[in-house]
Amino acid sequence: MYTSTIFLSRKKITRIFAPKIKNMSQETSTPQMSGTTFRILIALSVIHCMNDALQSVISAVYPIFKDDLLLSFGQIGLITLVYQSSASVFQPLTGLYFDKRPTPWSLPVGMTFTLIGMVILAFAMTLPLVLISVFLVGIGSSILHPEASRLTFMASGGKRGLAQSLFQVGGNLGGSLGPLLVALIVAPYGRQNIALFSVMAFLAILVMIPVCRWYKKRLQWMNQQASAGKVSMESPLPMHKTIFSLGILLVLIFSKYIYMASLTSYYTFYLIEKFDVTVQTSQILLFVFLVATAIGTLAGGPIGDKVGRKYVIWGSILGSAPFALFMPHTGLTGTVIMSFCVGLILSSAFPAILLYAQELLPYKLGLISGLFFGLAFGVAGIASAVLGKFADIYGIEAIYDVCAYMPLLGLVTWFLPDLQKIKPSGE
Repeated sequence: MYTSTIFLSRKKITRIFAPKIKNMSQETSTPQMSGTTFRILIALSVIHCMNDALQSVISAVYPIFKDDLLLSFGQIGLITLVYQSSASVFQPLTGLYFDKRPTPWSLPVGMTFTLIGMVILAFAMTLPLVLISVFLVGIGSSILHPEASRLTFMASGGKRGLAQSLFQVGGNLGGSLGPLLVALIVAPYGRQNIALFSVMAFLAILVMIPVCRWYKKRLQWMNQQASAGKVSMESPLPMHKTIFSLGILLVLIFSKYIYMASLTSYYTFYLIEKFDVTVQTSQILLFVFLVATAIGTLAGGPIGDKVGRKYVIWGSILGSAPFALFMPHTGLTGTVIMSFCVGLILSSAFPAILLYAQELLPYKLGLISGLFFGLAFGVAGIASAVLGKFADIYGIEAIYDVCAYMPLLGLVTWFLPDLQKIKPSGE
């Protein structure tokens, strides 16, 4: 076991967001840190739902802005670039910043950026104002994801997989609600009604207040521990193996989100073109896939708590390969079944991947969470754009012929160490 020893003052509590790790599947059973705080986990899931609903509004209103401001597709792409840059690239940077300077009220600060951005977006009459608004909304997301993931880890009481799955399923639900809310509130009545989403941002801030108070008390407890003058943290692997393992995890994120982007962005077009279904039917079948992803996300974490993260990653990414490979060669019923199975199995990977990475560097929770959330978001956005161009050239069905091989990259899981089998020295 490789130990990193950090000397801390009362005002500097860096690297103490997890107790000294005696076993990678459980936290130290100190009274202050033990026990799963479900009220905090549920609140974080609700906050994640609201945040991702607000984030998904951005892409949902593209057609409205294109018509109102007479934007070209190139300008729409510029909006996407600015938004994704602030929402993905800044996530590891904000995570690293709050690793060094933990702040109890960081979550409301992030949501305030989102609230201001939504108001500006509602009344923006020029492209520069639209770019400023989406940049602010993206900054809000870049603060929330790493910080809320850190708090999820802290509130887990050792049930890290369950906690992360609860957090993730809130985001999945929110991402699905955004376009529906736009269809009900904005499309019929005008884009000024985007300002109404600021009410949701304000409600999210209210939900955050008790969470921030809990976080403040937790930081005070950490300060008390730091007053002893020395906090010892143990890493399960030497640094070169840690970096190698993180590289493997990034490859797995790459394979997962490229294939997921092919389904979330183009599945309805695929069903309409290949099977001649109606738009309404295609949306219903997309909803079936999204339900499968929610179930898989909720199940992946707790299963990882019981059997180990590595085995969930194995089963999730590589296990989805047969269904992905078979889907382009079956009929409508088979396609629906295959897509459901892929969504169910593949979506269970992210909680396990993120937690494995957090356990590699338990004193860099913000950096790790921001890196993996940011990469997931960025890969999905870039993949959607690239696959769209690919479909223009080769046809929509070609997407699924090519992307079906992406889950086979799950074979690189072989090179990941099994952290459950690594014991501290001297045991």
